[in-house]
Amino acid sequence: MAEVYYVGVDVGTASVRAALVTREGLLKSTAEEPISIWEPQCDHYVQSSTEIWEKCCTVVKKVTQGVKRNQVRGVGFDATCSLVVLDQNLQPVPVTQDGDRQRNVVMWMDHRAAEQAARITNTGHQVLSRVGGVMSPEMQPPKLLWLKENLKESCWNKAAHFFDLPDFLSWKATGCLTRSLCTLVCKWTYCPPEGWDASFWTSIGLEDLLENNFSKIGSATCPPGSPLGDGLTQEAASDLGLKPGTAVGASLIDAHAGGLGVIGADVKGFHLPCEDQPITSRMAMICGTSTCHMAISEQPLFVPGVWGPCLSAMVPGLWLNEGGQSATGRLIDHMVKGHAAYTQLQEQARHRLPFTGENIYSYLNSHLSAMANSCSAVDLLGSSLHVWPDFHGNRSPLADPTLKGMVIGLSLSQTLDDLAVLYLATVQALALGTLHILEAMKEAGHDIRTLFLCGGLSKNPLFVQIHANATGLPVVLPDQMEAVLIGAAVLGARASQDYSTIQEAMGKMAKVGKVVQPDHELQSFYEKKYKVFLQLFNHQREYQALMNQR
Repeated sequence: MAEVYYVGVDVGTASVRAALVTREGLLKSTAEEPISIWEPQCDHYVQSSTEIWEKCCTVVKKVTQGVKRNQVRGVGFDATCSLVVLDQNLQPVPVTQDGDRQRNVVMWMDHRAAEQAARITNTGHQVLSRVGGVMSPEMQPPKLLWLKENLKESCWNKAAHFFDLPDFLSWKATGCLTRSLCTLVCKWTYCPPEGWDASFWTSIGLEDLLENNFSKIGSATCPPGSPLGDGLTQEAASDLGLKPGTAVGASLIDAHAGGLGVIGADVKGFHLPCEDQPITSRMAMICGTSTCHMAISEQPLFVPGVWGPCLSAMVPGLWLNEGGQSATGRLIDHMVKGHAAYTQLQEQARHRLPFTGENIYSYLNSHLSAMANSCSAVDLLGSSLHVWPDFHGNRSPLADPTLKGMVIGLSLSQTLDDLAVLYLATVQALALGTLHILEAMKEAGHDIRTLFLCGGLSKNPLFVQIHANATGLPVVLPDQMEAVLIGAAVLGARASQDYSTIQEAMGKMAKVGKVVQPDHELQSFYEKKYKVFLQLFNHQREYQALMNQR
């Protein structure tokens, strides 16, 4: 019998990727294409849904080359939680002042609606209890309000469909307007089984969205992985190089797909504290440009400053709490590339590159090891340099987009050693930010015993080890490092009916690759470092209060 496959498509911040995945969760082939990002104004980030779909078609054709069309049993899409705007003819509507119709996507990291988000928070509406009490500018309601208030004629009045990007992709593939519960519950304030709260939209000035049973933002919903429509339409199948009618699963936000790709793995024999425990003892961390912290529970748990609880937003039938850090990989890049010694770092890494295949972060990791002289842990090099990592605001657990970054302990020196220690201190700050989120979740009732990491930063061994050391928890890395693509393929596998549930598909397709244990000898060091970390936040609040005095 011929091998069967599933195609997972992941639209990240800067690229579109696809993978051909077997029934056992093995990646047979992958492909990647870059996508454009425009920044027309400060804190405005936009993309083109037309370009994104074209790149999806390109990568799917690449990964399925040489495979018979009937061997591909299902397709799953995940994407960033960006906002796509289309008119009544399902054509792009511009979201920028210049009126370029192809620029019709307000990106997830676009913070243009910070003032609208603050106003929505100040309403104190009951739906806010499921987003940690604070409306984030990265969610869709404030972005919609901004478009109405600032681009009423050119955008708002012409718009007939507002999609989360994952739902746009599944609509483009199937012609089905049914939205995934993942997107609507996590980013739009939808709450099953009741549905939309009309009083919320009216209270924030978007009562026009109530028309035709909320048709502009989604009248029909389903859990992730549910088969949509009749599968691929003739047009989409032609675009993708696949067979018409191929099953397509309801989509996921990209971080949530990463959660599916790791959190359900069989851990028997790895001697982990989550073994023989329910899946609720695990937290998935999807670490890339930003980081998302996914924890699930059997009963709804309300965590201040953390999004959720959201029913069936990742694993159908379970409640999801989603913490996050708005800038992680992006922050590390910012700190390293902005340092005076960055050019020297590039030169040093380039000299070793032809022989070792190292990138600049591999070089920095080895440089830190050399600085520690094998006499003590690398971590201790960060004893006198401390970073507060919210250079792009705090998503969790403080939910304050106005917070800024802080660095304490700088000298006049600008050597490569200084750059390496600043990089180390930044990674440590991000790990302590994860601990901050874990503490908030624990206080609310979560019992998290093991971290499951995926995404680009999970390929950095220093980042992984420091997260284990700072939190005191073991870290599981997936066998297939492209866990987000595995998660997307799980959606296709479930939609094809080859697996009866998402949990069954996860258990078979997600696998443990490596376990990283914490160094418990560093417990005292990180306890002190964490106290400093929390003090930095308190000091920033004090400074703001002082400057606001009249």
